Amino acid sequence: MNRFEYVEARLHDEETFVSRDRSVKIYDGDEKTEYEDGEVVLTTHRLFWGRPGEIARAAITLCLSLRHVISLSEETASSYFFGRKTRYILYLREPTPDKAPGPIDHSPHGHIKLSGKNGLSQEFGSALRQTIEARIWEVIIIPRPLSQADNAQSPNSSANQAQLRLKMRTGIGGIERSIEAKAKETDENIALAFQDLNVLMAMAKDMVAISKVISTKIREQKGEISDDETVRFKSYLLSLGIDDPVTRDNFSSNSEYFRSLSQQICELLLDPIEEQGGMMSLADVYCRVNRARGLELLSPEDLLHACQQLNGPIKLRKFPSGAMVLQLESQDDEVVAEDTLDKVKAMKSLAVEELAKDLGISLLLAKERLLAAERLGKVCRDESVEGLRFYPNLLLHRDMDS
Repeated sequence: MNRFEYVEARLHDEETFVSRDRSVKIYDGDEKTEYEDGEVVLTTHRLFWGRPGEIARAAITLCLSLRHVISLSEETASSYFFGRKTRYILYLREPTPDKAPGPIDHSPHGHIKLSGKNGLSQEFGSALRQTIEARIWEVIIIPRPLSQADNAQSPNSSANQAQLRLKMRTGIGGIERSIEAKAKETDENIALAFQDLNVLMAMAKDMVAISKVISTKIREQKGEISDDETVRFKSYLLSLGIDDPVTRDNFSSNSEYFRSLSQQICELLLDPIEEQGGMMSLADVYCRVNRARGLELLSPEDLLHACQQLNGPIKLRKFPSGAMVLQLESQDDEVVAEDTLDKVKAMKSLAVEELAKDLGISLLLAKERLLAAERLGKVCRDESVEGLRFYPNLLLHRDMDS
């Protein structure tokens, strides 16, 4: 607060009005002050604060020169009665020796806060930030001597001895020009970034083509490469993605687009689904497909429509619980139930999380496997305070076991 001065609320010749806000209070650092419910007026050079009506009467008010402001930041506060509101924090330089008297002479704080019952308006906050960034009060005066012809025309004029040129941005127009210059610079940076991205995409297609050739050689020479090396290299291939992803722009109808997309999904996920035991949740499918497609991302709706048209070795299945998975056609409920029963028998009993950890699958798939086995009478559940566990169904299979 020791940067504020008592001055009349009048504009200087080079000063321009920018914005105003009402019901504003000032904090000295984080401490409240007596300056509450006032009106604040922002100009190109200063910030005025006064009681309602004082600034309009050009009365003596608080004034902060913007040359004291180092930077500006925001903070969001919440209240039970007034909800969320935005405060603006102005970090200040030390006061100069020639500063006029103000409300206090000394303050331990290096910043002030502007706030209100409902926070400052977004328009005022934006104008404050732009004005501080423009720094219109920093004026560079460059003298430019007159030519001999000009001197000859007015030899006795002392005003023509030198011509002053202001090299600066003044008023609202200056702020707008500053914003336009920054926007132009941003557009140029974005254009340059996309040029680099196009080069990267072209190189990525070549790398994916090479990866397909190496993948074919791995299948032909499977016995000569260890399992660990195969798994590691498959992860590298997956990170490279699809060289030519199916996009809607290449098709005239939705039916052709979804049919081609379903074929590509089947080719991409056939091996991963086999490695996961013949089943993969639709959430995992969405992540894997979009990771492989790179920048050509699929929406959840397009992925679902494509999966509904699968008619090859993979099919879309919806469980009674509503969960949807992609499942191998050869993997029917009887096979899954028998395999799950063997796991349960080996461990005496199993919980969902135990089966998921044992098979390396998600909790959703593990639960659906156990529920499928229960529907076929292979296992039975026991619900207690310890949770849900599944046991072999001895009532149906005790004759076979005996």
